[in-house]
Amino acid sequence: MSEFTEEQRIAFEAAAFRRLVEHLRERSDVQNIDLMNLAGFCRNCLSNWYREAAEADGVALSKEESREIVYGEPYAQWQAKHQREASDAQKAAFDVNKPSH
Repeated sequence: MSEFTEEQRIAFEAAAFRRLVEHLRERSDVQNIDLMNLAGFCRNCLSNWYREAAEADGVALSKEESREIVYGEPYAQWQAKHQREASDAQKAAFDVNKPSH
């Protein structure tokens, strides 16, 4: 494996994060429950991790602010445009796969 400086590692991780967020914004057809059922995390998890990282560095960030960073718009707007009611099958899969945290 290549050796990176700490600065390079952080830059590469930040670039990968930005690309992930961009991809999730482009794929609004993929519902959060689908992400949770397949990968064990969703857009809301990502926004929570972002907020936790900011708070660990002494920066106050509300849940709404961190969600807007991930969704690219206020969460309520994203929900109104893209979120569908979960099917019974999706809900059942979530009950089986939901994280324990």
